[in-house]
Amino acid sequence: MTNLLSQTWFIALMGITLIGAVLSAVHHAEVIAHKTGEPYGTLVLSISVTIIEVSLIIAMMLSGHEGSEFIARDAVFATLMIVVNGVIGLCIFMGGFQHHEMSFRNEGTNSALAVLTAMATFILVMPMVTVSTPGPDFTKSQLAFAGIACFALYIAFLFFQTVSHRDYYLPKKGESKTNGDAHADKPSILKTSISAALLLFSLILVVGLAETLNPAIEAGVKAAGAPKAVVGIAIAMLVLLPEGYAAVRAARANRLQSSLNLALGSALASIGLTIPTVATIAIFFNLPLSLGISSLNMTLMYLSFFIGALTLAIGRTTQLQGIVHLIIFFEFLFLSLVP
Repeated sequence: MTNLLSQTWFIALMGITLIGAVLSAVHHAEVIAHKTGEPYGTLVLSISVTIIEVSLIIAMMLSGHEGSEFIARDAVFATLMIVVNGVIGLCIFMGGFQHHEMSFRNEGTNSALAVLTAMATFILVMPMVTVSTPGPDFTKSQLAFAGIACFALYIAFLFFQTVSHRDYYLPKKGESKTNGDAHADKPSILKTSISAALLLFSLILVVGLAETLNPAIEAGVKAAGAPKAVVGIAIAMLVLLPEGYAAVRAARANRLQSSLNLALGSALASIGLTIPTVATIAIFFNLPLSLGISSLNMTLMYLSFFIGALTLAIGRTTQLQGIVHLIIFFEFLFLSLVP
């Protein structure tokens, strides 16, 4: 009884520390974002989290634990569903509740969704339909090509977002006028540098705490008799907390463009950086890697992309669209528990 009580207190303490690290990461990311401006600011948080997430996945793969070959697949798929339905749905719902209707530049968001759909198909669907290997696996050459294709698409998207069509990802004039933060004095170089260092520390702390809580989550999932994929969902949610909180906060401030930049950018970085790195490690160390998802998950993924395309088509959102995305997200969670 005493051991159980001490374990409960430990988990509660880790949870409180995790929330503090998330709030710290979001604050320092916003300082950097204000200094660099859009869309560079939203890239800072998404790429930082993804790089640390990649390190976490590789460490778990190299550990050789049972089911380690599915870690990358579960993490990427969970990230997609959480971002496209959970984060975007919550942003639209919370923003719509406060501002009735919000607008954004659909040119950029549609382009991001198109790249994301292509990446997800290459990585999560193609292994199930190729015939060179049985099951949800690629051959080494197929894996290498898929990794290169995803990385090339991500680099192309970054160039499109930050250089050739940067204005597609900037807030509309009316939105920027109502945003008081945009007119505040920019932070100094020293303050920005300190925030960059503290952001990195906060993100490392977030992922470290997520990894520390992993055994407790696994024990809880096992005790409940839930599928092991639920562990990947829980870890993905913890790792995505900083980005999700920052995106919802921006939506409540009527900055939906920033929310969508952050959400879609994190999903793109999750595939565009994670898969090439994981593929290289798997090929170099001859590690097993299974990426294909089930037909049930394919259905949920393409439903998400289809509804996402309709949501982002006209450049305006209402609460109803947020509710649709959230219901799909809850469907994903339920079917993960009862496949």
